[in-house]
Amino acid sequence: MASSRAGSRAGGPRRLVGAVVAATAVAALGACSLVGADDGGDAGDDGADDGAASGDGGGTVVLVTHDSFALPDELVAAFEEETGYTLETRAPGDGGALVNQLILTKDAPLGDAVYGIDTTFATRAIAEGVLEPYQAADAVADYAVDDTGSLTAVDMGDVCINVDHEWFAERGIAEPATLEDLTDPAYRDLLVVTNPATSSPGLAFLLATVGAFGEDGWLDYWTALRDNGLKVASGWSDAYYVDFSGPSSEGDRPLVLSYASSPPYEVPEGATDAPTGALLDTCFRQVEYAGVLAGAANPEGARAVVDWLLSPEVQAAIPENMYMYPVTDVELPASWAQFAPLATEPFHVEPDAISANRDAWIEQWTDAVVG
Repeated sequence: MASSRAGSRAGGPRRLVGAVVAATAVAALGACSLVGADDGGDAGDDGADDGAASGDGGGTVVLVTHDSFALPDELVAAFEEETGYTLETRAPGDGGALVNQLILTKDAPLGDAVYGIDTTFATRAIAEGVLEPYQAADAVADYAVDDTGSLTAVDMGDVCINVDHEWFAERGIAEPATLEDLTDPAYRDLLVVTNPATSSPGLAFLLATVGAFGEDGWLDYWTALRDNGLKVASGWSDAYYVDFSGPSSEGDRPLVLSYASSPPYEVPEGATDAPTGALLDTCFRQVEYAGVLAGAANPEGARAVVDWLLSPEVQAAIPENMYMYPVTDVELPASWAQFAPLATEPFHVEPDAISANRDAWIEQWTDAVVG
């Protein structure tokens, strides 16, 4: 659905509040956590000790997440009943902030397990030694970051430019389809994206342009976007709700950086057509991972959490609660099959290249695009 919630990475469509999103779901998304204390305070200290002492179920297991983790209460209750653990979550921020905090606290870990490390930061987390090697037995090999076995893929989504179909139809203007189209003067002042330094969807889109134009051409592409009236927002919420012209939004720009899973949440109940859509030739695939934190007080509980996140029940709940695609073969909501197809050929950058160049690319982008 990755950290764009209020200037983060993966918030993307996880925070969409269209006509079909229930108020309870929105409340869960904004709350950062479903169970336990999630304010980064000391509420879990005793529980973590209890979990470490138990060793065989029971006590507290602390899951550190980005701030859009949300699963139904009944799934959490079932996990607790089946394992004997009490699940507590802590959310230090978006996906980028999450990894930064894990690195800063690796000598005194914030919890036992982590969920929400995404493609753009996975290699950094591994290199910094914040993870203990562990993968769920059913981990999907196609999404492995490397051969250390430190992360298990849980969900994924395509970061893509979204288009307001109604805006273009009303004006009789053909919609863009490709990255190259976005630099056409016909689309001047129509696009808003998020800053890759403050938003993981923004970073994912930067990587899409690296994958599309190569290391020698991506910066020229961004210069062309800038010269064509590109607007840059700090986070997904501002871009989508303030600048975008879609039904849930208040702005006047009909092209916005979001996710392929955004359009279903703009469809009025009973409607057969989506007012927005994703441009599937502009996408970068973002995978979110879970793992066991090195030095965890309750490593057994952490492994149980990682396994649980890949269970059929959790995987089936991901689309309508965290607005990402499950990585296992579970049935998608009908609206997703109709309105949220994945890109057939998303742009790709090798994890090692991301790790080696991420900071330099962001610095170069900043100098060229926002100064």
